Amino acid sequence: MTQPRSAQRRRTRRAILEATADLLQRGVDPTINEIAAAAEVSRRTVYLHYPTLDQLVLDATLGTLNADVDAALDAVTSTDPEVRIEALVDALYGTVEQSLPLGRKLIKLTVDAEPPAPGEPRRGHRRIRWIEWAVQPCQATLSTAAFDDLVSALALVIGWESFIALADVRGLAPADARDLTIRTARTLVRAALA
Repeated sequence: MTQPRSAQRRRTRRAILEATADLLQRGVDPTINEIAAAAEVSRRTVYLHYPTLDQLVLDATLGTLNADVDAALDAVTSTDPEVRIEALVDALYGTVEQSLPLGRKLIKLTVDAEPPAPGEPRRGHRRIRWIEWAVQPCQATLSTAAFDDLVSALALVIGWESFIALADVRGLAPADARDLTIRTARTLVRAALA
C-alpha cells in the first residue's frame, strides 16, 4: 500500500516543481500562494514537500537545468540497465560543472531544512525517478525489497553528494568522477542481479 502513496507523493512534488519552474521561466518571482495555485494544491501541501520557498525555487531552477537529462533518457532505446545507467550518468555530468554552485546550495538548504514528515525524503525525487527508470528492466527479476535496495544504493553514487565528494575529497576531474561513478553503479547492478 505504501508504493501507490509514494508514487502519488512523487507526482504531487513533481507538479509543484513544474509549476514553480514555469512561473520562474515566465519571469515571475513566485510566492507560495502562486505556486500552490499553479500546481492546484494547497499551501500546506507545498510546505509538506518544501519547508522553505528558497529550497523550492532552487530545486525548480535545478530542475530546469536538468531538463536535458529527461531528453537524453527519452532517447535511450536499450533495456540493458548498464547502458541506461551510463546514459543517466553522462546526462547528469553534462551540466554538473556549470551548475555546481547551485548543487552546493541545494545540499546546504537540504541540510539546514527542518526534518520532513516521517517517511518523506528531503529531496531527490528526480534522481530517484531517473534511477528507477535506469534499472526498471531488473524489476521483474528482483524482489520489491531488493529493487528498492538497488535504487537506494545507486542514489549513494549518482548525484550531487557523490560528485562533490569525488571532486572535493578525492580531487577527481569531472571525466574521472564520471568514469568512477559508472563503474561503481555497474558493480551495484551486477551485485543485485547475482
